[in-house]
Amino acid sequence: MAALPIQIDRTSPVPLYHQLAEQLIAAISDGTLRPGDPFENELAMSDRLSLSRPTVRRAISELVNKGLLVRRRGIGTTVANQMVHRKAELTSLYDDLAREGRTPRTDVLSLHSEAQDDRAAEALGLPTGTPLIAIVRLRYAGDAPLAIMRNWLPPTMNDLTVEQLQKDGLYALLRARGIRPTVARQRIGARNATAEERRTLHMSKAEPLVTMTRSAYDADGSPVEFGDHCYRADQYSVEVVVSDR
Repeated sequence: MAALPIQIDRTSPVPLYHQLAEQLIAAISDGTLRPGDPFENELAMSDRLSLSRPTVRRAISELVNKGLLVRRRGIGTTVANQMVHRKAELTSLYDDLAREGRTPRTDVLSLHSEAQDDRAAEALGLPTGTPLIAIVRLRYAGDAPLAIMRNWLPPTMNDLTVEQLQKDGLYALLRARGIRPTVARQRIGARNATAEERRTLHMSKAEPLVTMTRSAYDADGSPVEFGDHCYRADQYSVEVVVSDR
């Protein structure tokens, strides 16, 4: 592989490893490095950039921890299959894909305006038996199926159309109606896919799903949507920053 044109500013207060890591991440994000490409080895990069091996190793480890690089014995380090890296912030998958330069596309599998679901009604602060808007969408990243998204909305959203849901992300449609999701409670998990989910997401029987349930609220604390989503685990990860303070 051709050596990446890395620029290191030794006068900058930004740590050297972080400068390197950010430029490597950018090369993967913009397609300069493609999934499966071999990655320059640590020693060669250290010599070429006149950086210490621990500095280069720390930068590469950041990318491995983010799921952008994969180390394989006997093969070396390669660029991982492209993944969506959702940070722990209130965004939609549509926004995340667009931000990462991947083309989001949506198939609306179903849209019902008289659906009843006790769990969703409770999450939305509505009485059991309330007719809800229930949406099931298949979200693609380019041509690759990535996620099955099941969402429930209050009955006041019964003017949503299939065409709107295929064109825009759900949160964009809510904001266009003056509803602004501000905070959410969500739970991340994992499980085996059902036979139908495997067919829809083009998965093998052995591949797991990442799951997320989310209750979103507007600025005054009113529930605005409840979601139950599942994602291909090889294409999706959640990035969380932790601190001891």
